[in-house]
Amino acid sequence: MRDLSKRRHREVIAILVAQRGRAIPTASLVEELWDGRPPAGAVGSVRTFIGELRRILEPRRQPRTPAAVLVTVGDGYALRLGPQSVDAWRFEAAMAGARGASSGGTGALLSAALAEWQGDAFEEFAERPWAHAEVTRLRELRQTAVERLAQAHIAAGRPDDAVTMLEPHVTANPWREEGWRLLALALYRGHRQGDALGTLRRARQRFVNDLGLDPSPVLADLEAGILRRDPGLEPERGRLALTATAYSRSGARAQLEASNAVLGSLAVAGDLQTARTQRLEAIRAAQELNDPELVARIVGGYDVPGIWTRSDDPDAAAAIVAAAEQALTSTAPLSHRTRARLLATIAMESRGTSNRQEEADEAASIARGLGDAQLLCFALSARYMQAFAQAGSAAQRDSIGRQLIATALDADSPTFEINGRLIRMQALCALDDIDAASAEAEAIDQLAGRHERPLATVFTQWFRWTFLGSTGTPHAPGKMPGFSEGLLALAGFTRKLRDAAQLPEGDFGPHERWVRPLLLAQEGQRSLAIEALRQLPDPPNDLLLEATWCIVAQAACELEEPSVMNQALAALAPASGERAAGSGVVDVGNVDRFIAMLKAAGASLD
Repeated sequence: MRDLSKRRHREVIAILVAQRGRAIPTASLVEELWDGRPPAGAVGSVRTFIGELRRILEPRRQPRTPAAVLVTVGDGYALRLGPQSVDAWRFEAAMAGARGASSGGTGALLSAALAEWQGDAFEEFAERPWAHAEVTRLRELRQTAVERLAQAHIAAGRPDDAVTMLEPHVTANPWREEGWRLLALALYRGHRQGDALGTLRRARQRFVNDLGLDPSPVLADLEAGILRRDPGLEPERGRLALTATAYSRSGARAQLEASNAVLGSLAVAGDLQTARTQRLEAIRAAQELNDPELVARIVGGYDVPGIWTRSDDPDAAAAIVAAAEQALTSTAPLSHRTRARLLATIAMESRGTSNRQEEADEAASIARGLGDAQLLCFALSARYMQAFAQAGSAAQRDSIGRQLIATALDADSPTFEINGRLIRMQALCALDDIDAASAEAEAIDQLAGRHERPLATVFTQWFRWTFLGSTGTPHAPGKMPGFSEGLLALAGFTRKLRDAAQLPEGDFGPHERWVRPLLLAQEGQRSLAIEALRQLPDPPNDLLLEATWCIVAQAACELEEPSVMNQALAALAPASGERAAGSGVVDVGNVDRFIAMLKAAGASLD
């Protein structure tokens, strides 16, 4: 819709979408477009609109060949689109899938449904007569989805998440008793009994004062239960997870396999926490069904790219790697495609912790042999995660990014195209080509806006703040713990280090140990600084590898520690000519400056 510049074009498409695949006669379409007062030549105008739309929707269709998308049906027209082509249809499909799903699957499906919702239904045409019924129907469905997802959060032991959803919901929909009930229950489950009672009293005031009605017995009973701390309001004990029992009914395996597509959509839409949690539960459920082949497909079917080389959840990543390795060594017959997905999963989830380059390379080789572009995208993204075995690999990562972009275009995958461009943006920073990196950032933002990938713009905002001097402090959402913890403080620290200025204190999170020797030295605590420096392990093999070694090199030179200086020189030598900025976020400057500093202080490669 956003690509259609003419309002009439957008309205015709909107009317056809509202028909949900049914045909609408030309006369009815004329009636809707002109509110029953069509001008002379209205039918001809509609046919012109249809012809123009067909050229937009199918630009490669040969002349005089029948349309496949906007088709003629009798004396009218219909849209023939797949169920995933329209956000409203995807929303309804996810809602339908949530009915009868297990307790764990319901939350994932409803989150996916709500992730499709942007703005108001048929926002531009909401006041048009033809849209009223459809807008009302979709609005009611969305309100129901919010309440059902809140219920799923409460059942999963996440009442705070439910409260966050429900507070604006009851404000916008004050006559929905279910919203008030769930909000009060979530507050009570979150150990906020007073707030829960206050919520119920506020609901009563709204109903009595505005409608002259008493709330239903449901709210009254809940209030009484909260006052007496009814044990029935407490959550069920035990593991609230997807289990084999929950999937014992017919269709269990199909539901589990379908979950990967839903969870992948959640992840790229930004709900990383839910996707990560539910992915583990799906794997455990498959394991409990004692079906190694199914486990292999569930573990390897989650082909979501990665861009940050510090895992969001190391324990979860280790569990996934263990499941993938077990599947590979089981006696279950595995297709080449499933084997490749498992190998790529191992490489992806082992980011920054172990060298699994061989697994990534084998996955890519299998994908190329199969001619499977989507699988090759996943394998290349995993290969990128293993491209940090030593410093100075920016050109290699740039090549992976180029391959991934080209493959993503073949696979028609905007998710992996964004991933490839992010990889290139980061690599170009290390290659000190900031203009080219900036061009990639612009392309990323356009793709992210068009395809609703909000996490991608986090990285471009940081890039512009670090390298282009944009104003406004960037942020990293808390749901990205592998990226957000301590990074702002580290970026500020490296800015001051480049400028030879006073080094700032801050909350450095997992980066604390690397900056501590320099901070202690600055404070005049030389002996403590030397002890801290000597106790440092080698930096992790991740996006901050060169930057961290440069910080260590500076400390080793200032504290005159020959063994550490030699280690730093050996680590940084392959990165000569690069910039310690491969993350696209933290910039320590040219690596050659630190190599020269080390050599001047007496370090050698002997």
